[in-house]
Amino acid sequence: MVFDRTWKQLRSSNKAELSQEEHLEAVLEAMADHPFLISSPDMARQVAAFRIRLLELA
Repeated sequence: MVFDRTWKQLRSSNKAELSQEEHLEAVLEAMADHPFLISSPDMARQVAAFRIRLLELA
């Protein structure tokens, strides 16, 4: 899944620790051209929050 991969890539490349919310914003910004994020931004945020909890990505 694109979100998971982007989350992990940005998490490992960030030297400064971002809060979970800041990191989520960075991931969504990096994925700004993703069709699902464009067509359903609110649902994309809900799915992202679910993925973070499900996979313990925090």
